[in-house]
Amino acid sequence: MIPKDPVMLLSFVNLKLRDYYSDLETMCEDLDASQEEITEKLAGIDYHYDREKNQFI
Repeated sequence: MIPKDPVMLLSFVNLKLRDYYSDLETMCEDLDASQEEITEKLAGIDYHYDREKNQFI
């Protein structure tokens, strides 16, 4: 289950990206999660996906 709280979501997503997935698109497909919802929720706390680093910074 994907966390609803933005700070917990940030930690969850960055851990998954670091340890299990090569990019955000693959992670979202595998977890059946909305990429748009994740990016919007994390943008709300001023974190944005960096493709080169494969993490939200």
